[in-house]
Amino acid sequence: MEAWIAWLLLAALLGVAELLTLTLALGLLAVAALAAGLTAAAGLPVGLQAAVFALVAVGGIGVVRPIARRHVRQPPKMRSGTAALVGREAVTLTEVSRAGGRVRIGGEEWTARPYDPDLVIPAGATVDVLAIEGATALLYPVGPARIPEGEP
Repeated sequence: MEAWIAWLLLAALLGVAELLTLTLALGLLAVAALAAGLTAAAGLPVGLQAAVFALVAVGGIGVVRPIARRHVRQPPKMRSGTAALVGREAVTLTEVSRAGGRVRIGGEEWTARPYDPDLVIPAGATVDVLAIEGATALLYPVGPARIPEGEP
């Protein structure tokens, strides 16, 4: 078997092992095996192929992996503005229907309408904020809501 095929098989095995373990180390070794395979395909000697594998592996494990792990461990960015309001609970101040209404989210008063336009949410109901469109909060009731009479 030619050397480049052996390196390619090693890279494939390491790649599959990386998918099963998710350590990033085996994936970087697979990249090193691919680099050694390219060296073999160019017709360079086995000693140089092994040196390329070792250099790329040490570079990947020593440089790339710590940087990648540092990025994975960073906390998620804090949401701010209207994005921070999505997912919060709120209390309706007036009846909220497709025509509109008012809701208190945190300490702020917002215009509101139900996410499902067929719902009518009574005043004082606890709701979830599903989205913010402009200056209007789209709500869904935590408890029961009612569908106006005459609606299916």
